[in-house]
Amino acid sequence: QVRLVESGGGSVQAGGILRLSCTASGYTGGIAYLGWFRSSAGTVREGVASIDRRGGGTIYADSVKGRFTVSQDNAKNTVYLQMNTLKPEDTAMYYCAAARYDGSSLRESEFHYWGQGTQVTVSS
Repeated sequence: QVRLVESGGGSVQAGGILRLSCTASGYTGGIAYLGWFRSSAGTVREGVASIDRRGGGTIYADSVKGRFTVSQDNAKNTVYLQMNTLKPEDTAMYYCAAARYDGSSLRESEFHYWGQGTQVTVSS
């Protein structure tokens, strides 16, 4: 079993920055990808970014390319999401997720473990 705990959410104005963190514990050796998803009221959960734990390759949703950066510190079993130039439409609950196999398509079905989420609110 894997436990994921997110931190770093908050409220910022448009154009601001935030960095989310997610630390994994438990059977972390079985994780192939770590990813970030988000959802807001009335919307389905959207894949934002993911990272290959072994190779370091990253994948981003088109809506965040050039603004968000996903990175990891394997020694700390932690994945980060650096969010720059935030927009009001980025407002959502952000969830960390872990995939045992391929998580490169940013589909919910690929991810087996989920954190509780951290709220990001961007005001105009």
